[in-house]
Amino acid sequence: MLKKIGAGLALFLTACNGGAVVEDGQFVPDQYDVIIRGGTVYDGSGAPGEIADVAVKGDRIAAIGSLTDAKADLVVDADGLAVAPGFINMLSWAVEDLIEDGRSLGDISQGVTLEVFGEGVSYGPWSDEIKRQAKARQTDIFYDIEWTTLGEYLEFLEESGVSPNVASFVGATTLRASVIGYENRAATPEELEEMQAMVREAMREGAMGVGSSLIYAPANFASTEELTALVAAAAESDGMYISHIRSEDEELLEAIDELIGISRATGAPAEIYHLKASGRANWGKLDDVIAKVEAAQGEGLKITADMYAYPASSTGLDAAMPLWVQEGGYEKWAERLRDPAIRARVGKEIREPSDKFVSGITNAGGPEGVLLVGFRNPELRKYIGKTLAEVAEERGAPYEETAMDLVVEDGSRVQVVYFSMSEDNIRKKIALPWVSFGSDGGSMAPEGVFLEQSTHPRAYGNFARVFAKYVRDEGVLTIEEAVRKLTSQPAGNLKIKDRGLLAPGYYADIVVFDPQTIQDKATFAEPHQLAVGVEQVFVNGVQTLKDGEHTGAKAGRVVRGPGWDGWNQ
Repeated sequence: MLKKIGAGLALFLTACNGGAVVEDGQFVPDQYDVIIRGGTVYDGSGAPGEIADVAVKGDRIAAIGSLTDAKADLVVDADGLAVAPGFINMLSWAVEDLIEDGRSLGDISQGVTLEVFGEGVSYGPWSDEIKRQAKARQTDIFYDIEWTTLGEYLEFLEESGVSPNVASFVGATTLRASVIGYENRAATPEELEEMQAMVREAMREGAMGVGSSLIYAPANFASTEELTALVAAAAESDGMYISHIRSEDEELLEAIDELIGISRATGAPAEIYHLKASGRANWGKLDDVIAKVEAAQGEGLKITADMYAYPASSTGLDAAMPLWVQEGGYEKWAERLRDPAIRARVGKEIREPSDKFVSGITNAGGPEGVLLVGFRNPELRKYIGKTLAEVAEERGAPYEETAMDLVVEDGSRVQVVYFSMSEDNIRKKIALPWVSFGSDGGSMAPEGVFLEQSTHPRAYGNFARVFAKYVRDEGVLTIEEAVRKLTSQPAGNLKIKDRGLLAPGYYADIVVFDPQTIQDKATFAEPHQLAVGVEQVFVNGVQTLKDGEHTGAKAGRVVRGPGWDGWNQ
């Protein structure tokens, strides 16, 4: 009789024979660590769900099928529930939240098992000066900077203990600030070579590619040629380019052309961060954006995008002011805003849009569309939850003067929400097969230090909202397509190995949720509210959410990109 069988055949027989393996011609019930029984399995491929059992052994999925005779240390009843791969947050700002609280409650409660960082700014490679600046800007969350390179930062998180997996792009802003500083000038050939070398090092450490954020200083000071050179260095090891493009309003189409051109020149896949047409005057441009992207795809280029499911963005008051006043970094910016002549010029540019600059305040429909959500200065936190218009009236000053004063008084760019997008466009973007999802937010807990500031509700509700509003309530997506766009699609774009699908041999990142009750609870008025409806979450095979409650497990690992040195070891 057959004594030994290959691993693949054993797995096949296990799936087909109720969790049993062949031993001396007899089928013997197999023993797993976890079995999730009777749920509707959406495997991440986009295929319709099927009722099946999912078995986990160690940190991997061991079998999927009818495993009625199999045994496990933990059996989860998933009858009536959806079982899916863990969700991937393509744009996370949990970089400091996870240092403060590694549980990642805001995202784990929505089924997110991988946080991807690096929108222009990455937490490595950091020069001594960048470390000094980062230390000086710490607000509410304070920590020692125990790393220098990007790989060291990610390993620091893993060693500290975090619930989700973590990954990152290397930030073009961080590279420029480290090598050139905050000046508005071109890189010298030597500086460009130095930045390219830093990209190559980050790729060897596991970076996903190069990320940029081009509406901000000093990122905006980089030319297309500079960005192309950085992306080319990442493309040498199959990395991708991901960008908060140079304009999301008046020059949106030109910004799309730049991203596509960089992809064409380097051969690297490229993704648009939080795809949007900002400002009512620009809402109609989205159709042209879609046409440009799909034409490039038809050409053979790999162009994708991600988004958050809200009609408002969140960033700083730097997006409300011209870039020239911000050259040199925050200290120079604040110094200029104290000069009456400069203030008069900045105020005029904020109030009066031109073909050279349109303020984020204008795109939000005026100061009434700008919500203040985060301050560094405790004395200014009384304004949290108020609009810029309300604060300007309270202070008895024009809104543009108020914006400048708040930046100076706070010692920061001030975090705000801009209501500048179209709900119709959100539905249109969500339906696009090449668009995945990112919160563009942190992952906090509704307790402790996090309650010192407000935030955008996307930090607590972005992923649950996709299923609640756009799958269940409005039918923009099927549930299987929503799962695909949150799992295998971003995993494939990132070239991540063995994640993003429910399949034997893949890592056991699994979410079990109720399609009928999953719901975002966070609002703009009260954002610190956890989503509901996700029942169980496993990260690398470890139960991290049990019956909707965090177990305290911190089994998250560093997920590395295609250029990592370790793949060849």
